[in-house]
Amino acid sequence: MQGKLYMNFLSHFYFDRHVTNCYHILGTVLPDLLKNADKTIVLHPEKLHHSNESVNAIIKGWNKHLEVDRYFHSSDFFLTRSHELKKLLLPAIEGSPVKPFFLGHIALELILDNLLITTNKITVDDFYDHMAGCDDAVIQEFLTFSGLQDTSKFFKFFNRFKQDGYLHTYSETPKIAYALKRICMRVWDDPFTDEHETEINEVVVDYREQIYDDFMLIFDEIDGKLSEN
Repeated sequence: MQGKLYMNFLSHFYFDRHVTNCYHILGTVLPDLLKNADKTIVLHPEKLHHSNESVNAIIKGWNKHLEVDRYFHSSDFFLTRSHELKKLLLPAIEGSPVKPFFLGHIALELILDNLLITTNKITVDDFYDHMAGCDDAVIQEFLTFSGLQDTSKFFKFFNRFKQDGYLHTYSETPKIAYALKRICMRVWDDPFTDEHETEINEVVVDYREQIYDDFMLIFDEIDGKLSEN
């Protein structure tokens, strides 16, 4: 399988956009970065404590990622909207091997990232500045402390991730269908035809308009739950 995976890094970044510690920000997206680098990597650093506070900042960010995911994936917004998207995408992917539930889930997350950028709730450059500010030696210490013996695949991926700046393309609504295709290529060899891609794009663009006025409700809801803890 090939192609980029990436996902809703920017939605995670939104909740900590005012945090100045780059290691905390890295932690908030590190579970998904590791999945992108090598889907066989499984780490559970949630309860670990290190003598280096920068490593602890990554752990704190990691725990924040898990908390946000838990709230998001159990929310009425996610369950309702991803189901709506699944139904809308069904005719567009007729004959494709891609699972409609999977596509509805991923499409919603990419639309939300796109909306955060295009409504100026976050800036992609700020996110990448945080990634660039992290010292590889600290990341290496976190990974080995968490039980990962061979970190080479991760760093190869992470360096490419920082260099290509791919998340900038999430601001271009017509490219969401392309991003979906690249994600699906990690699971299926030939997920979509050109016709599929065109029809998916039409659905995504229309659905983005449908949720444009109230998409921040889910971010406000999660913010409220985070502040309760």
